[in-house]
Amino acid sequence: MLHLSSDRSMTVLTGATVAGMGLAACDALAVPGPWGPAGLALAYLAGGLPAAARALAALWHEGILDIDLLMVAAALAAAAVGAPLEGAVLLTLFSISTTLEHRAMGRARRAVEALMALRPDTALKRLPDGTMAEVPAACLAPGDVVVLRPGARVPVDGTILDGDGSLDEATITGESMPVHKRADAKVFEATVNLDGVLAVTVARSVADSTVARMIALVTEAQAARAPSERFSAWFGQRYTVAVLAGSALAFGLLLWLGWPAREALYRAATLLVAASPCAIVISVPAAVLSALAAAARGGVLFKGGAALETLAEVDTFAFDKTGTLTTGKAEVTEVAAGGGETAFLALLAGLEAHSEHPVADAIRRHAEARGIAPATVRDVRAIPSEGIRGIDAGGVVWAGNRRMAARMAARIYAMADTPASEPDARPDLAALADSAQTVVYLGRGNRILGAVSVADRPRATSAAALAALRAEGVTTIVMMTGDRRPVGIRIGAELGFAPQDIHADLLPQDKVRLVGELAGRGKVAFVGDGVNDAAALARADIGIAMGAAGSEVALRAADVALLSEDMQRLAAARRLARRTRNIIRQNLIFAMGAMVVLVASSLFLALPLPLAVLGHEGGTVLVVLNGLRLLADPIRCDRKRA
Repeated sequence: MLHLSSDRSMTVLTGATVAGMGLAACDALAVPGPWGPAGLALAYLAGGLPAAARALAALWHEGILDIDLLMVAAALAAAAVGAPLEGAVLLTLFSISTTLEHRAMGRARRAVEALMALRPDTALKRLPDGTMAEVPAACLAPGDVVVLRPGARVPVDGTILDGDGSLDEATITGESMPVHKRADAKVFEATVNLDGVLAVTVARSVADSTVARMIALVTEAQAARAPSERFSAWFGQRYTVAVLAGSALAFGLLLWLGWPAREALYRAATLLVAASPCAIVISVPAAVLSALAAAARGGVLFKGGAALETLAEVDTFAFDKTGTLTTGKAEVTEVAAGGGETAFLALLAGLEAHSEHPVADAIRRHAEARGIAPATVRDVRAIPSEGIRGIDAGGVVWAGNRRMAARMAARIYAMADTPASEPDARPDLAALADSAQTVVYLGRGNRILGAVSVADRPRATSAAALAALRAEGVTTIVMMTGDRRPVGIRIGAELGFAPQDIHADLLPQDKVRLVGELAGRGKVAFVGDGVNDAAALARADIGIAMGAAGSEVALRAADVALLSEDMQRLAAARRLARRTRNIIRQNLIFAMGAMVVLVASSLFLALPLPLAVLGHEGGTVLVVLNGLRLLADPIRCDRKRA
């Protein structure tokens, strides 16, 4: 038995149909012979049977009358009225256009799945005795250590244990330039180690890797239809029934008017072809699938065509601050410990060792840089948007912002309201409270032991990305942060935010409320880290997670995931979404216009069946090619790199 892939089977059958058509044409034009009838039979069998099989399967399994049925019916009608050559032309052109559409759409689907081919089959694993062994990458488990030599592809997601070097991450994040990484940095499967020797601790198995999740999400996205796709499918099904009924009605009407049966059937068959909605049905998926693939190649994952269409309509953006507009790599700028700074930082670092917040990471790094070991703190519990608390040898200790201090009944004074007679007043703490930086207080019970100020900085790409969104007509851009207003004002001023567009001192529920208020004015997108802002991401018309590569929560939490931390990809993704919307409109206008012209010509101008076939199939191929233009427009950033 001959086993062929779907693409190859369609190509072979189309080739047979074209060959049969060629033999029939030779017989009809100038070289009569026995090959004429044989060519017609080959064209009808190779071109008609597959379409008939698809039509019957759709009718039997789904109760759908599809376009394949229209084409087969028209070809049989042509043969019945003594015009088998015209029926063969119809089947040949229909077979060619169907094969081109299938291959073109397959190209869009395969654009992301091609990442699978980039996965290395083997990895160099470091064994417990220090020796190396080449093992299948699929056998690696979390905790294993693999060694990457220069030029090697990363076999799994992991963390650099030792060594440093540059990696090409274009396959995952879309970054066009190598990224230099050192110990504790994350690496992703299918990226390339360009130089240096790296020892990497495996973080997750191949089955759970970033590439595997990307492919799964893109497959889900391609299966999830956008509203315009659902409409075109809904329209196509109902319109197909209307075309069949209209052609039958036209045939009966022409007979009633006294037309010969053969001419009436020929005219009805022409109307059947002219009115078929192939181009309309294929207009939307051709553009949407191409856009999804182009975006994924640029490191942006859309959770389906609906997210793509929604982003094109968004006119309001709400941004989280820390880790989104800013780097999230905060630095400790000042310590107010009131004496005993080493013990103070040890206790604070011991508490923050249990937190993944960027501020906690800054405190840990500061203590480590000063050679201070974290104190032992147990039973640690995070209090969202406030801080963290735990127990050490002296009892309950806590660290957090003003809200946390208020929860613990600890008093904080600013310089302006510090009472001179207050015995607990400390000018150093008051100065920090007045600063435009994030302040973390450490306390025991209702007594504040000290505080540190932490400063974050905007991402290098944030200002340019916000400027691009404003230039492209986004009417409202706001910043939301749980940080103090002076901190929000400082960051916002650097990024061009007006004071009234900066919302500070927010709890998670406050962000949800503000997003809801913005949604009342139009389509709103919320951009966050995908973890701490899950509620706001869900409330927005479209949630966008920044820097989601390697993060299971971030990839799942939002409608759009920017795998890179390059903010300019957000503006590029919106441009792609808007271009996709324009191409869909172009396709639908062209397809409907062409159909109206063909139907009118068949009704009033005696349009020959071959010309109806050429117009129908040519229009279908054109809208597919127009949609495929998006494949050549991947997400890219225009900023110059050092």
